[in-house]
Formats: sequence, C-alpha cells, structure tokens
Amino acid sequence: MTLQFLLTAFVVVIAPGTGVIYTLALGLGQGRRAAIAAAFGCTFGIVPHLLAATLGLAAILHTSAVLFTVVKFAGVAYLLYLAWQALRSDGALAIQPNRSRDADWRIARRGALINILNPKLSIFFLALLPPFLSGDTATATSEMVAMGAVFMAMTFAVFVAYGIFAAAARDYLLQSERVMTWLNRSFAAIFAALAGRLALERA
Repeated sequence: MTLQFLLTAFVVVIAPGTGVIYTLALGLGQGRRAAIAAAFGCTFGIVPHLLAATLGLAAILHTSAVLFTVVKFAGVAYLLYLAWQALRSDGALAIQPNRSRDADWRIARRGALINILNPKLSIFFLALLPPFLSGDTATATSEMVAMGAVFMAMTFAVFVAYGIFAAAARDYLLQSERVMTWLNRSFAAIFAALAGRLALERA
C-alpha cells in the first residue's frame, strides 16, 4: 500500500460531503455519542460500494442506466427527507437544546443509508482503487480489500473528529435561539442542495 494511496484517500475523506454534514448535524444536535454513531453508520454504508468495486458490480451499475437512475433517485428522496427532518422542530436532525437523543442504531442506520443510496460511490471506488494495485492478478482482490479497509478506518476516524468538534461547540451554539434556527435552516438547505446535485449525476 503506497504513500500516494494514503494521501489520496485522506484528501478524499476530509473533504466535506454528505456524511460529514450528517455527522456534524448529529454532533451539534445530540452530542458526542450521537456523532460517533453517525460516523459509524456512514462508514458502514461504504461497505456495499467497496464490495461492488471489488467484485466488478460497479461496472454493471455504471453501464445500466436504469439501475443507476433507480438508486440515484432513491438517494435524492432520502436526502430531501433529511432536509425536512432538519427543518421540523421535532425532526431527527433538528438542533434543539432539550431534545432527547435518538437510539444509536437509528442514527447509524440513517448514516448508512446516506452512503448506500449514492450510486456514485461504487463507481468512485472502481476508479480510485485499481490504479494503486501492484499489477499481480493473484493478489488484486486482497489488495482491494486491504485498501478498502484502510479507507473505511480513515473515514471513521476523520468523521469522529468532525463530530467531536461539533459536539464541543454544542453548548455554546445552543444558547442562541437565532443560531439554532440558522443552523437548522442551513442543514436543510445543504441536504436539499446535495439532493439536487445527486439528481444531476450521470452514470
């Protein structure tokens, strides 16, 4: 496993995306433990895409316009649902000072679905991993699995760091009703924008 792969993976992971936004929202809204559960769920949601890339299923997704479109619009609908949950005062992503914390498995499940319903991830891994293979066909699968495991570990660590940072700022930000309103609307707008961007993606 080359240093070049590690640097490339790190740059990809730290770039704010849907999973990072979700983890930040949970850290701000429900604290550190919720953020860690969100990070775990988002990381777990990578597994199907890594398997698809390793087994060659990502190529099928790339060439099947119908399958890609079905998964894509399921993802769009889910992101719009999350946007609505951020706007509702009792929504799953609403940032409120006295709200009860959701069960860890619910938080993780939502995080996993964010990534599972993004068909571009499979194609992304199909493009990211092969250039770093040694060229030995006998070890190609094990190399893909190893790189995938490293990518997932890196994802979890970085997402947890984001989440802990958000949780640390929680008490300060929740002192202002105006800030909470702004945050909820901002997260809703971001998820809606991400849904729009996903809707425009092509295989």
